[in-house]
Amino acid sequence: MPIITDAKALQGDLARFRHQLHQEPEIGLDLPRTQEKVLKALDGLPYEITLGESTTSVTAVLRGGAPHGSPAKPAVLLRADMDGLPVQEKTGAEYTSKIDGAMHACGHDLHTAMLAGAATLLAERRHELAGDVVLMFQPGEEGFDGASHMIREGVLDAAGRRVDAAYGMHVFSALEPHGKFCTRPGVMLSASDGLCVTVLGAGGHGSAPHSAKDPVTAAAEMVTALQVMITRQFNMFDPVVLSVGVLQAGTKRNIIPETARIEATVRTFSEESREKMMTSIPALLKGIAAAHGLDVDVEYRAEYPLSVTDVDETNTAEDVIRGLFGEGRHTRFATPLSGSEDFSRVMNEVPSTFIGLSAVPPGADHIAAAFNHSPYATFDDGVLADGAALYAELALSRIATLAARS
Repeated sequence: MPIITDAKALQGDLARFRHQLHQEPEIGLDLPRTQEKVLKALDGLPYEITLGESTTSVTAVLRGGAPHGSPAKPAVLLRADMDGLPVQEKTGAEYTSKIDGAMHACGHDLHTAMLAGAATLLAERRHELAGDVVLMFQPGEEGFDGASHMIREGVLDAAGRRVDAAYGMHVFSALEPHGKFCTRPGVMLSASDGLCVTVLGAGGHGSAPHSAKDPVTAAAEMVTALQVMITRQFNMFDPVVLSVGVLQAGTKRNIIPETARIEATVRTFSEESREKMMTSIPALLKGIAAAHGLDVDVEYRAEYPLSVTDVDETNTAEDVIRGLFGEGRHTRFATPLSGSEDFSRVMNEVPSTFIGLSAVPPGADHIAAAFNHSPYATFDDGVLADGAALYAELALSRIATLAARS
């Protein structure tokens, strides 16, 4: 039977599995309940299972049963992230989160369910595979760099040799109409870095600021100066994004505090701009502090690198999407997105691509819908079967192509 038909038959099971995950979101690298659910979903299928040592990751290897002329069988990796976010859910869904202060607000519950569905579809077609498939169920994507942990523990070599290609997928609760698959060759997602600044002054009475060293006014100037720096030092055609999310100081209105705190996220779309930000920001902030007679500690944290998709693997994915779902279900992003992903770690190691999938509810306004990370973000179960079919077909078709060449 066509793989999409078999996937549709799994839709009910996938939705129930997704709801179970959604009701018990876990954050970070330690996801014991999620790991348990994934292992239950894989139980009885012919996978070689390896559990993470530093995280609750799950690596599952399916050995293909089709003949292959070369001793080095092809291998393809499929990845799904499993962690939630520290967000209080406000969607009102029947299967809303039961964990206070935690929510699957970025759709990782859908990714996990889709990859579990692909596991079943691939196991049923094991005899067609002239190579091996590695399933990467990853914790800690949301700021914990779980991909690096899994790479260090050997996920890319889990089949016995380095995988030839890797594919990741991510759902969106806005941006595109329901069911649209989105790709982009080359730079697809920005690099993500963190900026933590402590302005060091001297406290005093609010009525006598001349007798203190006020870190608040200097911090306020720094926030504005950072935005001006972007418009004056960086090329508008190689954009950078800097957003201050934390600005903290003081305990009472008539007390000048000793310190002020700034925290920001920094997004860049080229290594040149990223390296320039790493030097320009500290120089700017230290100059402002010195002008006020203050000191400043500047910590620039390099986090996730650029997500750069392989052109050939992106073309392969696009062919598979069109073959399964037709031309109307696919689009290319005109520009990169300023979100970031630790799947970029995998992209840096092996030819890979990343695919977006709109899970906006049918008929909803995809422009006005709450976006990922919102407590109101809603993801439609209706894309689960399609995502599972795409994961599975990517592995089947890529392995077939690689086997034919060897």
